Amino acid sequence: MVAAAAAVRPVSFRRLGVLLRAPLPCGLTTSRVAAPFPRRTDSMKICQLQLTATRFSKQNNSGEDDELLSELKDKWDAMENKSSLALYGAGAILAVWISLVVVRSLDSVPLLPGILELVGLSYSGWFVYRYLLFQENRKELAGVIDDIKRRIVGDDE
Repeated sequence: MVAAAAAVRPVSFRRLGVLLRAPLPCGLTTSRVAAPFPRRTDSMKICQLQLTATRFSKQNNSGEDDELLSELKDKWDAMENKSSLALYGAGAILAVWISLVVVRSLDSVPLLPGILELVGLSYSGWFVYRYLLFQENRKELAGVIDDIKRRIVGDDE
């Protein structure tokens, strides 16, 4: 009876709070954590950031970076109409932003994301069956792609 009473000793809330706020070791993944707590996830992010920074600093090759930057600078200097490039870039950014707004609004409609996912899976299945499953169909697809490339580039051979 004394052993049973000793095994069910209550834990104070202060001690429990200290145990729950203890930082995680960097080796633990989030899947091993029983419940997400803000301090635990923050310590995980810091450990992952340090690991990523260490990995990046070991892989960084400044010679390749300098070569890439000089090549980009040469291409920028060779451009004749820089204002049109800036206009096209701004238009591309605007188009991406508008498409993100449209996707977010469609995602908020009930049942529509599931229906669109079903349509996408159905089309992907049809495409695999139509063009990728058999060898002659793959050759046909390669011919169509080459034809589109020729029309874009402008080769009239």
